[in-house]
Amino acid sequence: MSDAVTRSFPLFPLGIVALPTETVPLHIFEHRYRTMIERCLQAEPGSAGREFGIVWLSDEELKPVGCACAVEQVLERMDDGRLNILARGVRPFRLLERQDDLPYPAGAVEFLEEDEEETDEQAAAATRELYRQLVMAATDRELEHSELLAMSAYRMAATVEFEAEAKQELLELRSENARMRLLARLLKGAIDHLDLLERARARARSNGKVRFA
Repeated sequence: MSDAVTRSFPLFPLGIVALPTETVPLHIFEHRYRTMIERCLQAEPGSAGREFGIVWLSDEELKPVGCACAVEQVLERMDDGRLNILARGVRPFRLLERQDDLPYPAGAVEFLEEDEEETDEQAAAATRELYRQLVMAATDRELEHSELLAMSAYRMAATVEFEAEAKQELLELRSENARMRLLARLLKGAIDHLDLLERARARARSNGKVRFA
């Protein structure tokens, strides 16, 4: 294997997809995963040794691309050894080979680089505008322009409850332009869904009658 491959990287197959920048609360109860997390906690804060990989275990397969996450905080330690932690997504990786020589799931991985490309400013601006609209519709909060400009596709997507399939597709894209375009479609769908929910709530409040001001 090449020098770019990292061996013995801890793996946590789960029924979720994590994205870079996303905060992920986890309850650690199996002994092998408690051993894995304790190993991460022994590493220096901010070092790669605190990272482990969340890989989506879908109904069909273990996906080949996952997200390295770093343990940010131990929220609770229980008397029986279980842990509640907060992890944060850091960077995507490709799983090349599973390893069975450690007391927890692990593998050989390569961390994925971004494509070199010119930023599609129009696509980015359109996506951020859709995100602004969604946040306003869902929370009544108006985002500052400077906040929006600082947000990548990953960072925006990490704050929205998308389906695992959509998040996996975002995770596997190596182009920020492509992620922005995909995210725009997902945000439009989320806005449309919110509109439908609001109309349904309005109909329920009206008890089937049209209300005039």
